[in-house]
Amino acid sequence: MNKAYIISTGTELMLGTTVDTNSVYLSRKLSDLGIKVVGKSIVGDSAEYIRLAFQTGFQSADLVIASGGLGPTLDDLTKDAACQVLDVPMELVEEEVQRLKDFFSRWGRTMPESNLRQAMFPPGAVILKNPRGTAPGMYLRQGDKTVVLLPGPPREMTHMYENEVEPLLRRDFGSDAGRVANRTIKVLGLGESRVDEILAEVLDDPQGCSLALLARDGEIHIKITAEGKDGADSLRILDEICQQIMERLGDYVFACDEDTLESIVANLLAAQGSMLAVAESCTGGLLAKTLTDIPGSSQYFWGSVTCYSNQAKERILGVSPATLEQYGAVSPQTAAEMARGIMTVSGADYGIAITGIAGPDGGTESKPVGLVYIALQDGQQCQIKEMHFVGGRDGTRILATKTALDLLRRRITGGKAG
Repeated sequence: MNKAYIISTGTELMLGTTVDTNSVYLSRKLSDLGIKVVGKSIVGDSAEYIRLAFQTGFQSADLVIASGGLGPTLDDLTKDAACQVLDVPMELVEEEVQRLKDFFSRWGRTMPESNLRQAMFPPGAVILKNPRGTAPGMYLRQGDKTVVLLPGPPREMTHMYENEVEPLLRRDFGSDAGRVANRTIKVLGLGESRVDEILAEVLDDPQGCSLALLARDGEIHIKITAEGKDGADSLRILDEICQQIMERLGDYVFACDEDTLESIVANLLAAQGSMLAVAESCTGGLLAKTLTDIPGSSQYFWGSVTCYSNQAKERILGVSPATLEQYGAVSPQTAAEMARGIMTVSGADYGIAITGIAGPDGGTESKPVGLVYIALQDGQQCQIKEMHFVGGRDGTRILATKTALDLLRRRITGGKAG
């Protein structure tokens, strides 16, 4: 299996002012090609440390991909460092000089001399086009090593990778692309340690697969990679191990690969021809946003009422003042009346209500921060789920939203409540 090493450069990444999304994107894309990422480095704008990162990369892998540091300024050092480590000279490429001049001319500006650094490449390099910026990339095979240099801005990097780099990687490293099979199984309602415990036997004997557990905002993603004798053998191995995993985890599995919890629920509602309405207190409209981020959601989503105040709960949803007085806004009784109220207002097939204490203030000994009640009402029954979340205000909102969607998923599919 071919191996890759990823380098992200830029002092802003080291300071934490910019998040390194490039390496995450590249890891996923390389995995899809059957190329195993064996390591990553994030380095600042230092020639010494960038060279060290390339040395480490070439010692560890057949392919090194770096992003960032291809601009015209003195702190854009990536190409120089890569060529020094590979011991290859660079020379001015006249076609690139003209391209840069044309780029500046279109904006009515004179090209600074410093931009000529971007037109320097080693002989034999494939120069990668960058229609979204001035920094071209580079693809160079040197002996049994390959280096790919990409610009740092994500919109430039992803465009260049998809249009310029991936075809070259398929050509040069494609032998493993059909032989390696990947799948991601997504789980909600169980912690990472519990998933690990349930899958202990599978993890101890993965039958030729590699398995990794990844925590993602309350979800656990199980990444499975199978490498057989050929594509058919890899798929056979993958199917067998995935079947074992799904049998053990049962209804806690909600999706695979690119599917999301909201897309699964959306498809279930659309298939039923059903309509959903929601009433949100502590989540502040996050459930509605999550659903409406999907194009065409008006097919199955009636709408939402964000009712923070007791007055809103009473006037819009018809929650009884006596209920609020006796049990409080954060209670199973109030959640139930909110769910029934939103169904009455909307005429929808399902009503979901969420009320809770997101924090950081407002908690008491009997009703601590993180306490959330979720009610799901349909034409027959009202189901109420009490949850105690940790992770601060945002974490509570995200987990409450996902739990509500999962409750509806299980109701529609007939799965057991988690």
